[in-house]
Amino acid sequence: MTRLSVNINKIATLRNSRGGDNPNLVQVARDCERFGAEGITVHPRPDERHIRYQDVYDLSAILSTEFNIEGNPKEAKFVELVLANKPHQVTLVPDTLGQLTSDHGWDTIKEQSYLKEIIGVFKNAGIRVSIFVDPNEKMVEAAASTGTDRIELYTEMYAKQFAAGNKEKAIEPYISAAALAKKLGLGINAGHDLDRFNLPYLIQSIPSIDEVSIGHALISDALYLGLENTIQLYKRALSIHS
Repeated sequence: MTRLSVNINKIATLRNSRGGDNPNLVQVARDCERFGAEGITVHPRPDERHIRYQDVYDLSAILSTEFNIEGNPKEAKFVELVLANKPHQVTLVPDTLGQLTSDHGWDTIKEQSYLKEIIGVFKNAGIRVSIFVDPNEKMVEAAASTGTDRIELYTEMYAKQFAAGNKEKAIEPYISAAALAKKLGLGINAGHDLDRFNLPYLIQSIPSIDEVSIGHALISDALYLGLENTIQLYKRALSIHS
């Protein structure tokens, strides 16, 4: 069954807006686990506009489920942060400085040499590595040569087409990319703009997805539905195909 990792960046954004410690990020992470999340995801950025570097240390000390840290490894401080905390998984994302949110996967052909090197650094530390990839078979094939353990399929295009009523067209490249990844021995994660409405069709179509990380939509739903209820609704959406 596909696992749910809750991205708590938006909780940190809310906390930072007042400069204090309300809501308390560590307590929210604990509660997400208690409510059924199988992992916690954070994506620290250099400007610390949501997750702060200290948050990573605080969370690493208390989490009982899988810890997934996302970010751009071309930022030296990010690499140091990950190696110091040794999460279960690091997800490498090709963000640029000041980028609002992730908007593309790695060019695994052009960046092949760099990715091999940096993935080796994390794997030598015993950390599972996933890399952000667009649903492009050439990029998936090249990803398999980098030494990564998993790919994370970037799902913004799927979400937009699904919302426009074109779900069959939306899912096609993802099915092909996931089939190739599985054939090449790669694990498959997925994330970006997934919600409780487009999630069931994604998982029905690609049951081989190991994990989804969801933040913005889940936290937005929780404002109306409550955090515990929302996490259970997302877990139900992930299990609807089984």
